[in-house]
Amino acid sequence: MLRLTLDMDDVLADTHKKLVSIVHNDFSTLYTEEQLSKSAFRDILHPKQLTKLHRIIDTPGFFADIEVMNGAVETVYKLSKFYEIFVATACMEFPTSFNDKFAWLKKHFPFIPWTNVVFCGYKSIIQSDYLVDDHVRNLNAFKGAGILFTAPHNVKETSYKRVSNWKDVSELFLPIA
Repeated sequence: MLRLTLDMDDVLADTHKKLVSIVHNDFSTLYTEEQLSKSAFRDILHPKQLTKLHRIIDTPGFFADIEVMNGAVETVYKLSKFYEIFVATACMEFPTSFNDKFAWLKKHFPFIPWTNVVFCGYKSIIQSDYLVDDHVRNLNAFKGAGILFTAPHNVKETSYKRVSNWKDVSELFLPIA
């Protein structure tokens, strides 16, 4: 079986949506939720706001209740019939996220064995045929085929094959029915 590795944040989990809600409701900003949803935070927030946001992200419980991306559970389950599925999440920057992320994956993707969950820094250590990720820096160091999952912080990137949702992932990786 070929190996397919999936990133967690902004691929399986709608992390940006939760961050938009926090910025819109708790920060002093003139941006609407729609504007925040379509923008990279580093491009529109003040550096002090970014620092505050990073502190919030590193709070225990932050990752526990993030919504699953629409179509992810069903598609990943179908993919698991054709690929060896791994989840690789670069969570070393936010060490309090380990327990939350592991529990979240167990709750929403119980069919992915714990042995196939990789908590790492750089994803260059991953040996897989494919990596679906929202960060170009992870795809740059990856030795297999990198697939860019569309997110507000990567919309201008043109170096990689792109998928914008789980329907696109399904069309790319699953056989025709």
